[in-house]
Amino acid sequence: METLFPQISEKEANQINMLALAHVGDAVYELLVRSMLCREKNAPVMQLHRLTVERVRAEAQAEAVQKLLPILSDDELAVYKRGRNTKVNSAPHHADIAQYHAATGLEALFGWLYLTGKTGRIEELFTAVTEG
Repeated sequence: METLFPQISEKEANQINMLALAHVGDAVYELLVRSMLCREKNAPVMQLHRLTVERVRAEAQAEAVQKLLPILSDDELAVYKRGRNTKVNSAPHHADIAQYHAATGLEALFGWLYLTGKTGRIEELFTAVTEG
C-alpha cells in the first residue's frame, strides 16, 4: 500500500516539472506557517488567516530566500534556481516579478524536499526563516 507521505528519489524528483514541485511546496510552506501561528497565538481564525497571508505572500517568501541562500546545499541551491528561473504565466498584483520568481523557487525547493522525504531539512530551513 502506498503511504500518504510519499518519498521518491532525488532523481525522480528532479524529473518533476518545477511548477508542480512549487505547487506541493506552496502547500507545505503554508501548512508550516499555519501550524506555527496556531502554536504561538490564541487568536480568532480571521486574524490567523491575515497573519498567514502576510507570511506566505511572494514578498515575504522572497525575503525568506535571502536568509536561506547562504545555508543551502549545492543540490538545494540548484533546485531553488531551477524553480526561480521557471517561466510563469502570471504574477500577483502585489509582488514584482523578481519576488514572484524567488517565491516560486522557494516553493519548488520545499516541494522537492518534501517529496524526497527530507522533512528534517524542511524543519531546519523553516526555523532559519522564522528566527529573528
